[in-house]
Amino acid sequence: MKILLIPALLLNLSFAAVIDDYLGSLKQEVIKENPNFQGFDAKRGEEIFTSKHIGKKGKEISCTTCHTSNLSNSGENTFTGKTIEPLSPKANSKRFTDIKEIEKWMKRNFNDVYNREGTALEKGDVTTYIVNQ
Repeated sequence: MKILLIPALLLNLSFAAVIDDYLGSLKQEVIKENPNFQGFDAKRGEEIFTSKHIGKKGKEISCTTCHTSNLSNSGENTFTGKTIEPLSPKANSKRFTDIKEIEKWMKRNFNDVYNREGTALEKGDVTTYIVNQ
């Protein structure tokens, strides 16, 4: 039993360190623009994640179009038809474990939904929302 707990504990510590590093770097960017920044907000992140926009290919979409409103469920890429594994790190331990992957997918998904790269504040809010799901 103890042998199984150690890898799980290390994975949780690794996950926390990656999230702390990623959000820390975003926070530094936000502070440059807004020295009074008070922190990322999951509620703002949820609003960003669920709001609909005319995105890539002129379709009205939101993040939930592909990821669903329950981030513990698998989704489907509306453009490719490929299955998307659950976005919630609680349901999918591979999520949010590599900063380069987080940055890659944040950039790609903001471009798909908003036709632009997200701001540091938006990315931080969305990340805060997702990791709390």
